[in-house]
Amino acid sequence: MAGPSRRLDSCVWCGREVADVGIGRRRRYCRQSCRQRAYEQRSAVKGTSIPADAVVLTADEAASLVDRMFAVRCAAEDVETAVSEGAEQSELASLCSRLVQLAREAERFR
Repeated sequence: MAGPSRRLDSCVWCGREVADVGIGRRRRYCRQSCRQRAYEQRSAVKGTSIPADAVVLTADEAASLVDRMFAVRCAAEDVETAVSEGAEQSELASLCSRLVQLAREAERFR
């Protein structure tokens, strides 16, 4: 029987992995700079109709996010095609690794 796995969460600001510290409250940010940027954004929207927990992206950041999501979809389609064509285990493993890598990159909002 396997032991308990360490839970990894994503930084609420940038999406990078934040390791569980074990004891105490879970960390929400991967580093102090992300915590500071989140505070600055919350302060900037205070008193406006924008929700405090809204994620505000620049046009460039939004375009980059769309590009990363497109790459994930293309990689998933590659896996689907390889499976339907009866690809070798090693090829499928390689395609799946690439898909996971792209999905992790796509989790980043900034």
